[in-house]
Amino acid sequence: MEPSDEKTRLFIEQNLHADIATLALKLAGRTDIDTTLALRQIEGRQRLAAKVPSWTALQELRFPQRLSLEQCSGEHAARYKTRLAADLGIPHGAMADLTGGFGVDFAHLAPLFGRAFYVERSAELCDIVRHNLSILGVRNAEVIEGDATDALHTLPALDLIFVDPARRDGAGRKTVALADCTPDVGHLAPALLRKAPAVLVKLSPMIDLHEAAAGLHGVAEIHVVADHGECKEVLILLRQGASGEPRIVCADGRFVFTASEEAAATTSYATAVGRYLYEPGPSVLKAGAFRLTAQRYGVQKLHPNSHLYTADHLVPDFPGRSFAVTASGGTGRRDLRNLLSGLTKANITVRNFPATVVELRKRWKIRDGGDTYLFATTLASGGHSLIVCHKAT
Repeated sequence: MEPSDEKTRLFIEQNLHADIATLALKLAGRTDIDTTLALRQIEGRQRLAAKVPSWTALQELRFPQRLSLEQCSGEHAARYKTRLAADLGIPHGAMADLTGGFGVDFAHLAPLFGRAFYVERSAELCDIVRHNLSILGVRNAEVIEGDATDALHTLPALDLIFVDPARRDGAGRKTVALADCTPDVGHLAPALLRKAPAVLVKLSPMIDLHEAAAGLHGVAEIHVVADHGECKEVLILLRQGASGEPRIVCADGRFVFTASEEAAATTSYATAVGRYLYEPGPSVLKAGAFRLTAQRYGVQKLHPNSHLYTADHLVPDFPGRSFAVTASGGTGRRDLRNLLSGLTKANITVRNFPATVVELRKRWKIRDGGDTYLFATTLASGGHSLIVCHKAT
């Protein structure tokens, strides 16, 4: 419902940056404005500013309950899907999003196609998204209130189907396994591929990639999408006639491999920390390209389980973060005295090390921030090491 009451609208505009919990307490008992609507609009806009910043200037957007906002894709992930769909080599006649939600993915994908079907069980979400699509200028959308499985049998032939199964059980607890999601895409996959030559399935970033691929029919590619140093989601691309081993795509397409390539890859282990330290991005780590990273980029691993790499040369296209090492040593009292001398602020990362970041900050009396990076890790020799470095240019 759009905030039509002028007093409610004014309250929303004046409190867009207010703390929601504090605001809720202040609004208790007020009857002169629609408090439920006001809180939902304010919280929705705050969450949207972080997830879909390009939409924040659109003052007339309506927002659903918190859960739908928590589950919707961020802008980076939605645009990634749009690029992927544009490059599939399929006709762009019609597509359907069978689990529409707040509609962020749908609003990005729909303009690629002549017809676009948004399917959602919640009548409230259907009303909200129908309104928002008109504000966003998406003119080819057809909103359908109904169940994904039922709608699948009534929709016309499609070129692309997108599905983001609900990852919560009946008690509202989060689930990860494919079979625990709704709809059960593993069971539905053959029917999906009879309706469209390409199906894009969004799954939890916590899911096991190989188990997910094994539980689906027609897997062609697995895309691991990360943003701001965090793995956001896993996309499984199903295609009619797909056979053989699926490609695993990460680092926004810069690193593509198969599981058999990773299994066959060889790596060497560094006897000492070199001039540069390399930390793979979250999508590479999630994809499990540990040996292949070393082989492809000519770097050495520090330890089989540390997943940090080193070299004496700079790798300009490394799929992650690159650091210039300024010092390294052990973690004994004398080494730490030299390595941490005069340091009061630093960014600390722990990899395969018997202490947490919080514990080390307290122990070393170092605040977060600055341009110095500390890596506490384990070397191939089994010894613990502290590496001091700055971002490489």
